[in-house]
Amino acid sequence: MPFAEQSRNIQLLDRKQIEALPVRSVNELLSYIPGVDLRQRGPFGAQADVSVDGGSFEQTLVLLNGVKMLDAQTGHNMLNLPVQLDAIERIEVIRGPAARLYGINALTGAINIVTRKPVNSELLGHVYTGTGFKRDTANNDALFHTRGIQLGGTWINAFGRHSLYGSHESGNGYRYNTASRNNKLFYEADIPTRGQDGFSIMGGFVESDFGANGFYAAPGDKESQEIVQTLMGSVGYQAHISERFRISPRVSYRYGYDDYRYFRHDLSRARSQHYTHALNSEVNAVLKTDVGDLGMGIEMRNEQIRSSNIGNHARDNYGMYAEFKTDRINRLMLNLGAYVNYNSDYGWQVFPGIDIGFALTNNWQLTAHSGTGQRIPSFTDLYLDQRPGNIGNPTVRPEEAWYIEGGIKYNDGRLFGQAHYFYRDINNFIDWVRPAAGTPYQPLNFNGNKVHGATALINYQLSNPEAFVSWFAGLSYTHLWPSVATQEGTTSKYAVESLRQQIIGNIRAGIGKLSASAALRFNERISYKNYFLADARMAYRLKPMELYLDVQNMFDITYIEAAAVPMPGRWFSLGARFNMPLDK
Repeated sequence: MPFAEQSRNIQLLDRKQIEALPVRSVNELLSYIPGVDLRQRGPFGAQADVSVDGGSFEQTLVLLNGVKMLDAQTGHNMLNLPVQLDAIERIEVIRGPAARLYGINALTGAINIVTRKPVNSELLGHVYTGTGFKRDTANNDALFHTRGIQLGGTWINAFGRHSLYGSHESGNGYRYNTASRNNKLFYEADIPTRGQDGFSIMGGFVESDFGANGFYAAPGDKESQEIVQTLMGSVGYQAHISERFRISPRVSYRYGYDDYRYFRHDLSRARSQHYTHALNSEVNAVLKTDVGDLGMGIEMRNEQIRSSNIGNHARDNYGMYAEFKTDRINRLMLNLGAYVNYNSDYGWQVFPGIDIGFALTNNWQLTAHSGTGQRIPSFTDLYLDQRPGNIGNPTVRPEEAWYIEGGIKYNDGRLFGQAHYFYRDINNFIDWVRPAAGTPYQPLNFNGNKVHGATALINYQLSNPEAFVSWFAGLSYTHLWPSVATQEGTTSKYAVESLRQQIIGNIRAGIGKLSASAALRFNERISYKNYFLADARMAYRLKPMELYLDVQNMFDITYIEAAAVPMPGRWFSLGARFNMPLDK
């Protein structure tokens, strides 16, 4: 369904917005989406946690073209994605439990990254470099800097549409032991067989190596290092059996490797290595009837881990869903269904949900949604043995959420606005707590994570985007009232870091070949100091090339997003993109 017709609180970042934002990584891009709390331990795409509307980093599901990037070891690795920024067409964020759509672990929301579908054959390139003009006094007074290159190509021929991207990024960091290196390779193809039928193939690999100073155990981890790798692939087929019935099977696989070195110069001690495998198979079908559309499907998932301090474990998950959608009732859109789940460790669960939309006029729409979701504990939650710092708890139970929201939307093609109010109640909330000073952190279930939230967004295209002079402005506001019950006398690791307020504003202007954009962010959390950031980009387009200059953290604010990692101050980046069509 078109975005504007959805009866859910959905945020969308399209290609035009992506190209205008002063970012170079998917992680940085997510920080500009309303309701998304992106907490970077390392900048420039090194490592980050993502959550939605005050949830934890384990409670949001990330997908790539609908394929789950779920990491059963830990949510810390879910954003280790093989896709380059230049390959992304749009990002869709569903706020609130999405079990009816995506099954387990979409407890507080889901983020689906959609890649570009080629419309012609072309070569693409992107090079950039950046610095904060500060020096590494521990390494010959070298200037802190980063650099990167992305190359890609798309081909359209009798065998379908193909895209291939590769990239390399590296730098010596921005403070002691924050050097990073990142390599990515991504391939995607749509291969037709007959009519609208055909195969969809996707594969990618990413390797990141970065200094982890302050990531997990400051100040003792000053010399730590982390290496993470992700390999993924999927093969799907869409078959139109008739004009009314289509079926889509798909098989996907994800491999993850995580090598954490507490002492990077001494690998004989305090080293953790984890190998994870996830195999997912699914069949989805849609039947169109005179009264509405019926969707149904099944999925099977096997997860395994081989780890030096978590052990060897495996579990299976089976899911079934049915969903009915209709707009045949005058002015009313109805979408209801349920997801039935069986997990080999936790048994059966059912997650119903319903969306209702009522069109007041051609421009105004009322929406309401109620849904449920579940988050199964990670293998780290259950079995980690990292004494004396952290120890798992095999008795923790899955988190379960109930959610209800109501809202209003307006859309006239140029002006889009929406406002929502929601309430979310999480039972068996999992938080890592320390019972007393000197004891390890350990996960425990609490029955008291409740959040009231109000969100509002407005985007206004002040002029035709193709006009010689064009203007666009956007503003969003999120306010959360979290209530988290913790055990008296314990110290919480994650619950007190919940987002309380967020403001995101952006404006861009174009005059002929010259464009400029500015983006503003304000974040306030329960226990962290609030901070305000301003970023800007100037760009000049001279086909087939575009040159740009970014200034991030324009006012040189000192701030922390996660753990004990101070983020970079003012940072300048200079880059160039080119796009060369190959069609005659």
